[in-house]
Amino acid sequence: MKKMLADERRTLLLDMLKNSHQPITGAELAAKTNVSRQIIVGDITLLKAKNEPIIATSQGYLYMQAASQNVQVERTIACNHTPENTEEELNILVDQGVTVKDVRIEHPVYGDLTASIMVSNRREVKQFMEKIHNTNAGYLSELTEGIHLHTIVAPTERALDEAEKVMRSAGFLIDISE
Repeated sequence: MKKMLADERRTLLLDMLKNSHQPITGAELAAKTNVSRQIIVGDITLLKAKNEPIIATSQGYLYMQAASQNVQVERTIACNHTPENTEEELNILVDQGVTVKDVRIEHPVYGDLTASIMVSNRREVKQFMEKIHNTNAGYLSELTEGIHLHTIVAPTERALDEAEKVMRSAGFLIDISE
């Protein structure tokens, strides 16, 4: 495969992401365009700078319009638990048919910090947890003694209500009405 021009490559990357309904890793994109993963990271950064709705998830890059073709409802929930309960928390949510879009904390110095999670089934939760363990990365919630917010997404309000009910039973939900 001959080397393509940067603009041509970025157009191809955008087309691949727009036409995919699941995340694509940087390594996959690099292999398909015959460049290094680092070049892909730079290309994605430039595409984001042009306001392309690309997010980096633990499973790879995702073009948000491709992910949101189905009408979904979303809600923010407040949670509190130890790092050891993270996998259980995520599994509870995905078992209710919910996608965990992100995690957000309020840091005393940096303000709101948000990280994309984008898990919607146990396999994706397992991959997310493996990536955390393999990289020795910390959880954002460790910076706030376990308190964090999740944006959760589902096809119906009822699914979100059920997810909250199970999270409350597990002791992971903070009652914000207090």
